[in-house]
Amino acid sequence: MSALGSFIWSIADQLRGPYRPNQYGNVILPLTILRRLDCILEPDRETVRALAAKYDNPNRLKIEVKKATGRPFYNTSNYSFANLLADADGLADNLADYIDRFSPDVDVFQYFDFKKEILALEKAELLREVITSFKAVDLHPDVVSNADMGDAFEYIIRKFNEAANETSGDHYTPRDAIRLLVDLLFAEKDADLTEAGIVRALYDPTAGTGGMLSLAEEHLLAQNPDAKLSLYGQEYNPQSYAICKSDLLAKGHDATNIAFGNTLTDDAFKGRKFDFCMSNPPYGVDWKQYGKAVTKERDEAGPYGRFAPGLPATSDGQMLFLLHLAHKMRAPEDGGGRVGIVMNGSPLFNGAAESGPSNIRKWLLENDLVDAIVALPTNMFFNTGIATYIWILDNTKHPDREGLVQLIDGTSFWTKMRKNLGAKNRQLSDVDRAKVLRLYADFTDADPDLSKVLRNDEFGYWTITVERPLLDEFGNPVVDRKGKPCADPKKRDTESVPFTYGGSTTGVAGKVEVIQAYFDAEVKPHVPDAWIDWLKVKTGYEIPFTRHFYKYVPPRPLAEIDADLEKQVAKILDLLREVEQ
Repeated sequence: MSALGSFIWSIADQLRGPYRPNQYGNVILPLTILRRLDCILEPDRETVRALAAKYDNPNRLKIEVKKATGRPFYNTSNYSFANLLADADGLADNLADYIDRFSPDVDVFQYFDFKKEILALEKAELLREVITSFKAVDLHPDVVSNADMGDAFEYIIRKFNEAANETSGDHYTPRDAIRLLVDLLFAEKDADLTEAGIVRALYDPTAGTGGMLSLAEEHLLAQNPDAKLSLYGQEYNPQSYAICKSDLLAKGHDATNIAFGNTLTDDAFKGRKFDFCMSNPPYGVDWKQYGKAVTKERDEAGPYGRFAPGLPATSDGQMLFLLHLAHKMRAPEDGGGRVGIVMNGSPLFNGAAESGPSNIRKWLLENDLVDAIVALPTNMFFNTGIATYIWILDNTKHPDREGLVQLIDGTSFWTKMRKNLGAKNRQLSDVDRAKVLRLYADFTDADPDLSKVLRNDEFGYWTITVERPLLDEFGNPVVDRKGKPCADPKKRDTESVPFTYGGSTTGVAGKVEVIQAYFDAEVKPHVPDAWIDWLKVKTGYEIPFTRHFYKYVPPRPLAEIDADLEKQVAKILDLLREVEQ
């Protein structure tokens, strides 16, 4: 639990009555952001006011403020928390003036529609009381670290969503899961992240409140305090966007790098590529409502568009984000890029051969973009207990990993939490994360019970249609005008033939030979009159993760089972005798 978050949330008790619990966040979240920015701006307020009096042009003023304070944003109002309460009658107007006079890039309060809340608080005679409470909280970064501030925001959002009966997972990802994703993202052997003066761009198309960007930055700066980082993100939830943007503003980043909007219909960073990309997109979210826009883009963008490889079912948009991130990796000739994305199990195997999902996997694997997939423990997330996986993509794999995919079973690496947070009752400790990273680093030398390294073509298969002859009433095959037997649709069957059947390593190149060998060995002996309809052969790809880690447990001996049954029968008979008496 965040002690700061709990304290700030306690201020919400003052809203009880005029506000319903599911409305508290509309007041608490923007005021927390305002107080955070207020504390950051306080030391240089007079300097900025003097510069504002000297320079009318906002662009020039921004440059001069940056020179004087080192910050990319400012506020030119004569009001702040220090003096807002001095004018009791003008408090609402003065607070509105304070918000209006932030630099243009601080647009976060309009996404909360906060001026409406100021009027509502004034009408309920609560504005002075709430501002007094927030004035008493010192949120300067020297007092409250960025990490603690992030925890506080997440605590407040979770409480707000619980009251509104909403899904907190839509807004943020548990930090222990993010840390593992970030560790894996930066787990390159050669990439010297300690190099002096390195410049790296990090991007999250589902930025939420900015947790992934913040922890990625924290990780890189711990390795190299001199690294220059540019953080980019896009978010479609207004409140999450406002929090993310204000958080990065407070850390001195360029806030224009955080965009509002739907990444799938409007890529705010079109044409831009990144060193590192990360995302935890919503699972199983229906994208039918903007399906026309996505399909239109796919059709117009051609073979190099972000959605060219295929489209998943409209009931689940996860793989659209997967494609988007693959499209956003920096080109190999420019140094390449890596992606980390958290998804549920369906992108591993959903869809038949040549369906959208299968074609997406085909494109990723045939282009050798999948580096590793890690199965996480269940009950890791706040709103779901289902199985989840981290995918790592890389378009400049190290030579020893080229043409290969590492599957890591991390489901047993978890620590029980003392108190549940929604559906989350397990967490990844530092030790748990280190175990996963060791498996990744050991690669082909890792424990085979927990790590499998497979060739890309081991995930490919052909679906073949097996036909049998249609028979007339006398049991003779019916033939067409060319004398060929007609197929009986009722006896039609399909078979999946692995690219690697019979130890083949030729993949797609050996298609006819491998399929024929499979048919001759697995089908023909059982149905001698069958044949393959070669026009219906389809190519598919799936990643049957659990099958690779399946461990056969032999059943107990029959004698042991019989003995247990006899004991149970004896107990039941004894109970019946007692009833009869």
